[in-house]
Amino acid sequence: MSHTILLVQPGQHPETRTYSDYESVNECMEGVCKIYEEQLKRRNPNTPTITYDISQLFDFVDQLIDLSCLVYQKSTNTYAPYNKEWIKEKIYVLLRQAAGTNA
Repeated sequence: MSHTILLVQPGQHPETRTYSDYESVNECMEGVCKIYEEQLKRRNPNTPTITYDISQLFDFVDQLIDLSCLVYQKSTNTYAPYNKEWIKEKIYVLLRQAAGTNA
């Protein structure tokens, strides 16, 4: 369990920057999925069930101006930065585990 800070900038303007923190990397990746799901709900307010696949989620991640994580490193008592590609990799692993496949 490593404290993780998610930094998000969806728009061009610095005022769109936000951050949130999580108790673990997996919780943070779930948070990224929730951000996307909330956007889908806003875009489709009358759709009772919203589904998406991982490629659509990754397209959303790629469209963000900035998305990065700071993950606490206990050994050095610092936060290490990680980029979009690392985040997508972690989301992929998380969703594979959630689907119950390890292949």
